[in-house]
Amino acid sequence: MALLYILYSNVLLSSNNQKESPDIPNLSTKIETTLPFNDSSTKIEKSLVHQEKRQDRRVDLDQPVPNYQRYDTELKHIAFGIAASSKLWNIRKQYIKTWWRPRETRGVVWVDRKVATNRYEGLPEIRVSDDTSKFKYTNKQGSRSALRISRIVSETLKLGLKDIRWFVMGDDDTVFIADNVVRVLSKYDHTQFYYVGSASESHIQNIFFSYAMAFGGGGFAISYPLAQELAKMQDRCIQRYPALYGSDDRMQACMAELGVPLTRELGFHQYDVYGELLGLLGAHPVTPLVSLHHLDVVEPIFPGMTRPSAIAHLLEAAKEDSASLMQQSICYDSNRFWSITVAWGYVVQIMRGVMSPRELEMPTRTFLNWYKRADYTAYAFNTRPVERHPCQKPFVFYMSKIKYDRARKQTIGVYYRRKIRSRPCRWKMDSPEKIDAIVILKKRDDLRWKKSPRRDCCKVLPSDKNNTMVIWVGNCREGEISELQINQGSS
Repeated sequence: MALLYILYSNVLLSSNNQKESPDIPNLSTKIETTLPFNDSSTKIEKSLVHQEKRQDRRVDLDQPVPNYQRYDTELKHIAFGIAASSKLWNIRKQYIKTWWRPRETRGVVWVDRKVATNRYEGLPEIRVSDDTSKFKYTNKQGSRSALRISRIVSETLKLGLKDIRWFVMGDDDTVFIADNVVRVLSKYDHTQFYYVGSASESHIQNIFFSYAMAFGGGGFAISYPLAQELAKMQDRCIQRYPALYGSDDRMQACMAELGVPLTRELGFHQYDVYGELLGLLGAHPVTPLVSLHHLDVVEPIFPGMTRPSAIAHLLEAAKEDSASLMQQSICYDSNRFWSITVAWGYVVQIMRGVMSPRELEMPTRTFLNWYKRADYTAYAFNTRPVERHPCQKPFVFYMSKIKYDRARKQTIGVYYRRKIRSRPCRWKMDSPEKIDAIVILKKRDDLRWKKSPRRDCCKVLPSDKNNTMVIWVGNCREGEISELQINQGSS
């Protein structure tokens, strides 16, 4: 028995060693077959490629091909939720009238209590928000109205509007460029969770609230499925943040709980500033102008007009080419050594001397920050100071009218100089004060935002009138850049 046990143990150990220890000759053969230029290797590679192709075809059948195209979102797919106050309604509704398109735009104005209405005013439907007295609010500096405003998206969703893809939130003093809202949202898949907007211009405001928050005055957009998820949990979410100040920070708190980050679009403008918007609008970033806010606390964007009429005047240009509205172009008059910037549909500025595009694309500080201090570190972007030297002050030409020339298939805009007194300049060079009007010629480009973003180019053209400058604005040609061209006639 002892002998049999020893023999059986040896056989078992020998069998296990064969399983655990690789066969050296066989392993060597496997290595050789993977070497390049080996016949067996070629056969194996072809077999693997064939299997991968079959697997790829199988994956293509099982999974939908990603859609990298823009989505066919239209204005009819967007529902606007506008937060309004009954106390300010008669003043603020004038802003809504400028951009709202009856029978085209869809949405509701939500007020705290009933207001007088007139069906012929061309305004959206007006509804009273639900009661929010059951919710806690402990912020001593804020107002309980923040609670009802934060629920506007959910309340608009509950109305059951058909064929809606996006909900866009804004205030009663927010002006939207409707076509550009469509252009921006068309970039995103409305069947996914999206929270689209922008931060404040004020660095301090962003610190107090959050850089991850879409400021509600500038407006923000929420995709339909995200609005559905928000509606399910928002009331519970609101109860968890009684100490927050406003509606937009409550919204961002709920987005944080849902795990949805802010998708930044710089065309939504909160404008937490005072003073003139000339510096900001004259150097608008290369992105569609989507919204303007806080119009009551800044000067009218066109001097000599009321605030609503100035906005209405701007939107006349938007009718001709909304995609290019406020887009900056930079060029030079090489004969007279002038630097020129064009904010299409708004303003043209001419400066003596040559300034680089790097400087000219920075906004000049014609405005004060939200806390009314002239502090250049208070902004969330680069700025440059307003020129004090009389020879360096820009000559400003505001848009007067724009029309479309069907024969030449281009827009023709006329901009007149704003004449103000200034100290005399002693530089021995031509002065832009000789120019009274500027004519801007431009081809309309509805597809500009379906291409990679790029600033327009411009060029000074010959003019028969000494007091009139003619400028061409449009897509940059191959090799064209913004530079002063010496000894080549007009730039």
